[in-house]
Amino acid sequence: MIDIDRYLAVLGVGRPAAPTVEVLGALHRAQVERVAYENLDIHLGRPTGIGAAESVARIVRGRGGYCFHLNGAFGALLTALGYDVTQHRAGVQSTPEAPAGPAGDHLALTVRIDGERWLVDTGLAGAMHEPLPLREGTYTQGPFTYAMAPSVAAPGGWRFTHDPRGAFTAMDFAPDPVELSSFAAEHVRLSTSPESGFVRVLTAQLRDAEGVDVLRGCVLRRIDAEGTHERTIDSADDWYDVLARVFRLDLTDVDAPARAELWHRVHTVHREREREAAAQR
Repeated sequence: MIDIDRYLAVLGVGRPAAPTVEVLGALHRAQVERVAYENLDIHLGRPTGIGAAESVARIVRGRGGYCFHLNGAFGALLTALGYDVTQHRAGVQSTPEAPAGPAGDHLALTVRIDGERWLVDTGLAGAMHEPLPLREGTYTQGPFTYAMAPSVAAPGGWRFTHDPRGAFTAMDFAPDPVELSSFAAEHVRLSTSPESGFVRVLTAQLRDAEGVDVLRGCVLRRIDAEGTHERTIDSADDWYDVLARVFRLDLTDVDAPARAELWHRVHTVHREREREAAAQR
């Protein structure tokens, strides 16, 4: 069981009278605007599970997660509110050269309402602001343009293509339903392997109607219709203020020694990369 009312309170949305398309859009917008895509617990050395109840509890206490947490929790909320939700095995294509297909490193959701299916994805690293219909075409949301098309890599499935300014190229998902538990092994790999991007780089991302805020290590970017605005954060106080103010993250359970250690590691990695970049110039 999940705490529906406390979850909705975090989203700032009242309990809906019926599971409509309009309510689905409002819930999706609220989640991506208020619940950050983030991987701080990996860098704090705090292993997490991906069970829906655990992920909802994280959100209620002011934290987020990545796709397994965010979409797992959101799917459970939608189901509890009466929506017809299906979970899908998916894969994120990080670059145009990377292989496409539902490799299992992403959980996607679809919702069927009155005979029409929608892609619902609050865990795509600051991508979608609203659900997208499973109809081939291009769709503009704020400053970004996306594409939906049948997937070549996953016959019967679909392919979401990100805006060129996005953090990845595309996402494919397979048509068959899967259980959240089927992602457990991949979650362990993504959250523990030295080769995982989640392990290598701390990130927080939050979407709104006008654009997306992205923190990678010590670099904060705002991407919107005016372009990309970037600044480097040089102090622990500023960094933690950004996490709280921009990304709405509650870190009151992280004590002072843990905060100091986390900042030291993130800042050290940033300086090492700066030195490597300078050496290559």
